[in-house]
Amino acid sequence: MPEEKNNFIPKTEEEIIITRIFNATRELVWKAWTEPKHIIRWWGLKDFTSPYCDIDFHVGGVFLFCMKSPEGREYWNTGIFREIVEPSRIVCTDSFADERGNVVPASFYGMSANLPLEMLWTIELEEFQENTKFTLRYSGMPSGDLSDMATQGWNQTLDKFVETLKYSLPRNIP
Repeated sequence: MPEEKNNFIPKTEEEIIITRIFNATRELVWKAWTEPKHIIRWWGLKDFTSPYCDIDFHVGGVFLFCMKSPEGREYWNTGIFREIVEPSRIVCTDSFADERGNVVPASFYGMSANLPLEMLWTIELEEFQENTKFTLRYSGMPSGDLSDMATQGWNQTLDKFVETLKYSLPRNIP
């Protein structure tokens, strides 16, 4: 099987685009991306854990995730699903939140006040040579350093996702 490829496509203004080829079926990637029991294994930055994940997975449904730093600080985010086309597309909003799911500004976590209250991510999954082509479009992020940091964070999260696909999930989905 081919090695997992990591390709960064240059971003347009206020949009981050990351494409990867995962050595897994589209159904497996979908399952790992949409089920809380799998998401807690990979969500968040390198060396962070994900102690909480709740998803009401339907259009109009809400998610609430927590990522926890090695020092024990929790960072929460929430969003609303706008579009779900199984097994190929998910579109949802993304906002920082408190532990109850209330949207808060990034400054709540000591981050830049220039970050918008709401951003949008779109995940697209395509079958590609017995693997899955994964494309993330993250819209609403200001360009410059904030966008660069978000790109780095998404790539760290996707690196953890790859490890989950390799070692944590069965290859045959019931």
